[in-house]
Amino acid sequence: MQIKSFTNPILKAIKRLALSFTKESLLAGFFFFLVLCSWYILRPVRNEMAVQNSEILPYLLGIGALVMLFLNPVYSWLASRKNLRSVLLGCYSFFILNLLSFIILWQFFDLSSSILLSQIFYIWCNVYSFFVVSIFWVVIINLFRGDSAANVFGVIAAGGSLGAYLGSEISKQLASTFNQSGIIFFTMVAIIFLLLALLTGLGLMNRFRDLQGINDSPGGSSFDAIKNLISSSQIRSIGLYMYLWTALMTIHWVTSVEIVNAWSSDGGNRIVFFSKIEQTVTILTLFTQFFLTSVILRLVNAKYILMTYGFLFTGVFVGYFLNPTIGYVFIVTIVLRLFEYGVNKPTRELIFSYLKKVDRYKSSVFVDTFLVRLGDFSGSGFILVSKTFGIAFSQVPLLAIPFAGCLAFLGLKIPSKKD
Repeated sequence: MQIKSFTNPILKAIKRLALSFTKESLLAGFFFFLVLCSWYILRPVRNEMAVQNSEILPYLLGIGALVMLFLNPVYSWLASRKNLRSVLLGCYSFFILNLLSFIILWQFFDLSSSILLSQIFYIWCNVYSFFVVSIFWVVIINLFRGDSAANVFGVIAAGGSLGAYLGSEISKQLASTFNQSGIIFFTMVAIIFLLLALLTGLGLMNRFRDLQGINDSPGGSSFDAIKNLISSSQIRSIGLYMYLWTALMTIHWVTSVEIVNAWSSDGGNRIVFFSKIEQTVTILTLFTQFFLTSVILRLVNAKYILMTYGFLFTGVFVGYFLNPTIGYVFIVTIVLRLFEYGVNKPTRELIFSYLKKVDRYKSSVFVDTFLVRLGDFSGSGFILVSKTFGIAFSQVPLLAIPFAGCLAFLGLKIPSKKD
């Protein structure tokens, strides 16, 4: 009897894991693999450009937030009039054309002679990463809805982790060409993977062509996302959480950039360092997503998962004061991102999957793009103001600990089901 009571939970966990591996979930995972591979080829370059422009980073993040604010009504207008297939096709084609434009520009300018172009590319990378990934999740939460999403989000996220690993490895191998050829090779490879992602996403939607409402546009206006953020307590709670989470993550990010900049003045070395972080995160996240994410999403209430980040940030910020070294940057960046990709991000997307159709299309993208960029700007502005008042660099993260407490409180208040 005791053996049976012991084995039953294990058998149930194995059964749930087996349910995660369907043709549709594996194809969605491959879709995410290609999306993140495209982005992670460019991400270490984006990070290097952040180091090169560390003195004006808060201003670049502020410009990025304004760009997001402008693009969101444009995206919302498109989503109001087109179905999911057309939204994916239009948005990904737009970003492929953007990448091609940068290849043409880099034929005439290089990193050393065009600081302005590197700053533009940094801003654009932030826009690219959030829109490309957010639109991927718009597709997923509209195809896999509600409770059934908890079964497959771990497998889908794991596909993304594999893509992140491969993209980081490609970027690391291309690092030796960075000083000579700029981002040309990085961009060419990123285009190939994003084009393959687009084709895979369209193929995935063909498997759901009989799903109710999938071929209809959600309707509404260009400003639905903003109106719903004000009127819906659930969306407002998620939006505030994401804004504060990003501000705290940016305080960690800008602090780490300063430490990396002091550690090495060689751009190639810094790209390799950032790539090693990406690869280590990917390996650990992959294990978590394959074997733990779906189980955690089913067994642990979403609000307790979201609350945990507040305590993590508190520990990280104390550590920056006590041990501001390159080794510490390596470790805490891995810990924060492992929790984000392995548990926290799938939890938020699961909450989004319970929203109404118009909010799955528009509000989720508005939160993941503009509010996240606004959080970036606020976090970097917090550091800039602190420096202006003469506060020592290592002490700045300590001032953000009360906001980490607010994040834990907000996470506890977010409803995990439909209102």
